[in-house]
Amino acid sequence: MKTENKRITDLFKIKYPIIQAGMVWVSGYKLAAAVSNAGGLGLIGAGSMYPDVLREHIQKCKKATSKPFGVNIPLFYPDLKEILEIILEENVKIVFTSAGNPKLYTKFLKDHGITVVHVVSSVKFALKSQEAGVDAIVAEGFEAGGHNGREETTTFTLIPMVSEKVAIPVIAAGGIANGKGMLAALILGAEGVQIGSRFVASVESSAHNNFKEEVVKTQDGDTHLTLKELTPVRLIKNEFYQRVQELYQQQAEKSELQELLGRGRAKKGMFEGDLENGELEIGQVAGLIDEIKPAAKIVQEIVAEYNDACSTLADRKI
Repeated sequence: MKTENKRITDLFKIKYPIIQAGMVWVSGYKLAAAVSNAGGLGLIGAGSMYPDVLREHIQKCKKATSKPFGVNIPLFYPDLKEILEIILEENVKIVFTSAGNPKLYTKFLKDHGITVVHVVSSVKFALKSQEAGVDAIVAEGFEAGGHNGREETTTFTLIPMVSEKVAIPVIAAGGIANGKGMLAALILGAEGVQIGSRFVASVESSAHNNFKEEVVKTQDGDTHLTLKELTPVRLIKNEFYQRVQELYQQQAEKSELQELLGRGRAKKGMFEGDLENGELEIGQVAGLIDEIKPAAKIVQEIVAEYNDACSTLADRKI
């Protein structure tokens, strides 16, 4: 794979500018290590881990790969300070932050020699992240799975708008699952891609096999961004989703939505495999996913398709 700009691969010391998203209940050490070993950057998703569990996953990841890997930390995490202590004690060198103000801990992390990347969904927050001193940003479009921005700006429009406004590297996320999608993102101004949904349906993903199989079955139109009053999340339209929609039709209060969501709803769906009562978070790009594969094969196929697409475009000059 050849890209004119190597800022992302140089920043993380990786072979390919492909980052596996640090997703809750999906991104344990097995997936992170597999992606890193394949030449990308694997991320452990701390959002679904108690501090001691995160420490265990970091230590196991160190044994499973000699390549760089990182940790994704949602900034609303209740045990955040303890998590940060573990990050320092375990000498993690790359941290992706999300769902919060990047000014809170960017300087603290960078003062300890850690590369910091923040996830944003708008130009406004991209600029705030750059001002906070992050090394790069992930610009995530409305197509993405899991927790999302309220603006509903698509990746195709978000990436060029952000890339024109910031000087730091931009990593595209949302709706990217293959090499053609990666090429499109780089043409639009990104210098790397973060991929989540495609890696959910991988052998090494810690998601329940029921959820993986459901992702493979998902087609266009089967997901919807909802629960904006709480935390915007893109869900597969299952029984739980229908109950959410019924509350909306009844013009329910925010407290009623919170009561329905309760605690552990995402764990129930994605980790425990309850396809009816669980929260099933996935991106629109699930419609392109038709098989559960090893993470290394996914990376290899993305790279091969990217290179083929580059060659095809070179032959189509006008």
